[in-house]
Amino acid sequence: MINPKFQPILFAFFMSFLMSAVISFFNLGFPEDFFIIWMKAWFSAFIVAFPIVIFVSPLVRKIVAKLVADPSIKNTN
Repeated sequence: MINPKFQPILFAFFMSFLMSAVISFFNLGFPEDFFIIWMKAWFSAFIVAFPIVIFVSPLVRKIVAKLVADPSIKNTN
């Protein structure tokens, strides 16, 4: 298995890989050179996704944590 410290890198890799495939397909259909177009789109997406996952996601997690109710705290209203 892969060390958990690499989780953000794997997350960025798989999300950019899958999203670039889906968006390329939605925009272009399935042309003959789909794989080449997809790999170019994936490379561009990964260049953006990697720093976002590393630097922006901690801030987003904090914001989401403040917006989501803690189920262990009982609401007495």
